[in-house]
Amino acid sequence: MNWDDLKIFLDVTRQQKLEGAAAHLHIDATTISRRIKRLEHDLGITLFERTRRGHVLTPAGERLASQAEAMESVYLDIRAETASEQSAAGRIRLGVTEGLGSTMIAPALKQFRESHTKIDIDLISLSGFVSVPKRQADMSILLTRPSSGRLKVRKLTDYSLQLYGARDYLKNSASIDSRADLQNHTLIGYVDDLIYSSQLRYFDELLPGLTPHLCSPSIVAQLEMVAAGAGLGILPTFMANRVPQLTPLLQSDISVTRSFWLAVHEDVASLTRNRIMSDFLVEALARLP
Repeated sequence: MNWDDLKIFLDVTRQQKLEGAAAHLHIDATTISRRIKRLEHDLGITLFERTRRGHVLTPAGERLASQAEAMESVYLDIRAETASEQSAAGRIRLGVTEGLGSTMIAPALKQFRESHTKIDIDLISLSGFVSVPKRQADMSILLTRPSSGRLKVRKLTDYSLQLYGARDYLKNSASIDSRADLQNHTLIGYVDDLIYSSQLRYFDELLPGLTPHLCSPSIVAQLEMVAAGAGLGILPTFMANRVPQLTPLLQSDISVTRSFWLAVHEDVASLTRNRIMSDFLVEALARLP
């Protein structure tokens, strides 16, 4: 069994599609397909089902993936130990939810870069989570504290969400004095089956019985719809307060608090650059409105 083939195998399990693995590994998809077939032949088992969605692990493939990830962890432990931990240099891959990444983290990286010119950063800002246990990132900011995996976890901050509407929308719409009045308004929220965390189901918590009319898996898109006067939406205050035309509504009645957590893989948590970034994020988000 060839370790290089196992590394390719692991990448395909994380990307699912050969094209994604090819772009990540800088190897053409045909070569990757050939190497996977060679690995299956050497082991005498089928590792993937080839589907329209991509390469899906078989039960035998799942067992091998677990064993290969353990081997990968040992390799990374050795590499981390031999690296110069005193050097604040290298690349950090940081996963973060879309709203926080776009609104707060991206602008703050200017200050970080000015102080740490030898640290490069991949900011993976998505409507979803980037998995640290699966090596999609060195560290990731999450909405819930992870309960499993080889992770170092720390709480970053709490944040609040409130109901907002644009001034132009409110001028031309029925008045809003209570939750009951919201039945007469267009509501904006998440696409229900694309909600990636239970922490985002605040519509059920704050407005039971009401369903959003305009939906998007992107909180940035929701913010833009509300700002354009398309309707009312529940938005993080750290995003909405930056948009002058937005007005908070029913503040004493419709408000919820959530938290951000930072998870760093144990294999890289001790590296100087990751400790620096972790401390920087704590400081930057301590000022979250």
